[in-house]
Amino acid sequence: MEYWDIYDAEKHPTGRKMKRNDWCLKDGEYHLTVLGVVARPDGTYLITKRVMTKAWAPGWWEVSGGAAQAGESSEEAVCREVREETGLDISNAEGGYVFTYKRENPGEGDNYFVDVYRFVLDIDENDLKLQREETDGYMFATKEEIENFAKEGIFLHYDSIKRVFEQLQ
Repeated sequence: MEYWDIYDAEKHPTGRKMKRNDWCLKDGEYHLTVLGVVARPDGTYLITKRVMTKAWAPGWWEVSGGAAQAGESSEEAVCREVREETGLDISNAEGGYVFTYKRENPGEGDNYFVDVYRFVLDIDENDLKLQREETDGYMFATKEEIENFAKEGIFLHYDSIKRVFEQLQ
């Protein structure tokens, strides 16, 4: 059974935990999720396509991410999620934390923080080992291609994370 830490509105741990996907959070309580944007030095980004069996947003494009497990730091969570979903080890990659945003869903029990990371890694297709239960393909997309997927309504979280796709520094 996977557990998540519960945080207060200031993103401080409360010392309490919840079962994964229990959606029992009260207003003012949050769990922590992470997104790991992986870019290549040429300015393209690794994006994956969600399997069609997903209950939410099947077939949509996304970047790697998921919930931080209880006791896991944000950075540990993003490294784990990227490794599980793509096979890539980003622990020594250039880059890191970029920003956090917060989602509140009053009365639904699912409020969360999202820590957004960007890493630059010189990778090619042979480096990838996709998690087949989660992903049904990938591409190294330009910022414009990602924007076009967002305009079509098939790229997860784009409005919340679009600034992470700004020119690499």
